[in-house]
Amino acid sequence: MPSTNDTSSTWTRENTVKRLEIIAIACAALAGVTAPATVSAQEAVVAAPNIEALFTDRNRTLHRNKQVVYHIMRDLLEAGHWDEAHRYLTERYIQHNPNVPSGRQGVVDFFKRLGAQPKPVPAKLLTPVVQVIAEGDYVMVATVSTLPHPGKPGTTFTTTWLDLFRMKDGKADEHWDSAPIFVMPGK
Repeated sequence: MPSTNDTSSTWTRENTVKRLEIIAIACAALAGVTAPATVSAQEAVVAAPNIEALFTDRNRTLHRNKQVVYHIMRDLLEAGHWDEAHRYLTERYIQHNPNVPSGRQGVVDFFKRLGAQPKPVPAKLLTPVVQVIAEGDYVMVATVSTLPHPGKPGTTFTTTWLDLFRMKDGKADEHWDSAPIFVMPGK
């Protein structure tokens, strides 16, 4: 029979996943809602004033997990240092983005095909981050996404992009986002 602590940790893990799923579904639903033509107001999505603080936590494990995701965003995605991917991604890195293959090498190859070239790592993350939520083995990052307005040529609107990472042994082991399928350049 499991001890009270075992049952509690299982319950917490299952509920953590459920809560993160609910948050992701709610945010994706809100981001995907098309307002009727008669509605003209939208509150702009804005970045947090102190993005660096969002990637810190008093809990040691959550802090480590947030820092790994921070470096994935800054060092890999922004600065193109994919030769450092082994520091932040597991070898089996499971990818749920329909455009990117699973496996660390598959992700590295994908970004290199897109033309990612190493450049100086910025002192701070440049991506406009709205919020970072970490619980258990999961880190979710909400960022500002500015897109062309389909009904108003030459204008843009803001919405929220979500990335969810599952961490394992101090590295990202699995990733989800809401990316649609797109055609790779040159194909």
